[in-house]
Amino acid sequence: MRYVADEDSPAPEKPEPADDLVTTSHTLRTPTGELAYTATAGRIVLRHEKHTDGTFDGHEPRAEVFLVAYTLDGADPGTRPVTIAFNGGPGSSSVWLHLGLFGPRRVVMGDAGALTPPPWGLTDNAESLLAHSDLVFVDPVSTGYSRAVTGGKPADFHGYTADVETIGEVVRLWTTRNERWLSPKYLAGESYGTLRAAALAEHLQNRHGMYLNGLMLISSVLDMGTIRFTEGNDRPYPLFLPSYAAIAHHHGKHGDRPLGDVLTEAEEFAAGEYPWALARGNRLPAADLDRVTARVAALSGLSEDYVRRVRLRIEHHRYFRELLRDSGRTVGRIDGRFTGWEDDAGGETPTYDPSIAAITGPYTAALNSHVRSALGYASDLPYEVLSGRVQPWSYAEFEGRAVSVVGKLSAAMRANPHLRVHVGCGYHDGATPYSAAEHVLAQLPIPDDLRDRIEVKYYEAGHMMYVHEPSRLAQSADLAAFVTAPQS
Repeated sequence: MRYVADEDSPAPEKPEPADDLVTTSHTLRTPTGELAYTATAGRIVLRHEKHTDGTFDGHEPRAEVFLVAYTLDGADPGTRPVTIAFNGGPGSSSVWLHLGLFGPRRVVMGDAGALTPPPWGLTDNAESLLAHSDLVFVDPVSTGYSRAVTGGKPADFHGYTADVETIGEVVRLWTTRNERWLSPKYLAGESYGTLRAAALAEHLQNRHGMYLNGLMLISSVLDMGTIRFTEGNDRPYPLFLPSYAAIAHHHGKHGDRPLGDVLTEAEEFAAGEYPWALARGNRLPAADLDRVTARVAALSGLSEDYVRRVRLRIEHHRYFRELLRDSGRTVGRIDGRFTGWEDDAGGETPTYDPSIAAITGPYTAALNSHVRSALGYASDLPYEVLSGRVQPWSYAEFEGRAVSVVGKLSAAMRANPHLRVHVGCGYHDGATPYSAAEHVLAQLPIPDDLRDRIEVKYYEAGHMMYVHEPSRLAQSADLAAFVTAPQS
């Protein structure tokens, strides 16, 4: 006999989502001694206050956000800093900063020109920032294991404002539940995560009264207009030229000249004659055009014929394909030190990024192993390392103008004059060039009294500069010094 449901009976209720955090204990050996720490991994449920016709209807679950926290055992929360970190994309999980730079374990994969084969591995990170700060790694909705709740719309989280508000709520909730309001607090972001971090500094102050001690902006982009090659926007061309020169230098296009000399020449030319020539357009005299063409070609490593054909304007994807075309190679966007092959030697732009291809496998394998075997968190969901599902990302707030958080960051610094900013730049970064970061920082509308709150550090590597071992060591020391600097 088959059971037939009563048409008048209520539909079964959806199970209420709940946090599924797992806690484990660990130790880490560092140059200054052994650290005992606790790891907490899992998803927390984010809720929002629901109102209907002016009536409060309670707190409705909207998303389940995955995070991993590492806290030092026995530390005083009143003096122990906490750093909340995320990567960018949009669409990236936090795996890169987690297992590449900050966390107590790091990926072993080799480097450009000396990559190790699968299955790679993990090792203790003796330079982990955990020696100086507790760490929380957050995956935005639709990345990592983070998802909208059953029946929810992921697209509701895929945009500038929604993203800032969501991560802001994660920060507030974790800080509150772990009684860390009196701890020194830092945000660390990479790439789009730097734009997110700058916006969050202002949002947390205004929405929650949470004032931060510092921002760590790694491979910074605060004004998209400096890196987007759009019609009528000539700003990116000079700002990318020093990075092109660095990449060309790495691939032998500048002979035995020191990198510093090449960069100084490129920076001076990109700050003066180059933008002047672009602005002149067809008013530029032939002799000036010849001279500028020759300089751009020599610095970028491209032929004068190519530079002339593109009207002095070298778009970055085209550059990565053109630089080593004669040898049948293409170079990486994220890190121009990496090279790869294409199936069509005549293509205009790369079909893939060799630097992303080199690092995705090692980091994905490491994360999936680390979360289950070391942190004890099990999920059958795929861990979305880099997800295209967040596209199209909404920038509706910036319709008709470039996406920029320059105003947000400067407002946060003026309201909180104790806020310090660390900016880390890779010379071979073809995605967020270091000159663009310098340009934006120079334009920040803040008093001169606050300029010394900003520090910029440079590394001979790319976007994820920590895949280059000398840069990883230097960057770890720089960030440790930033977090431990006396507050003033």
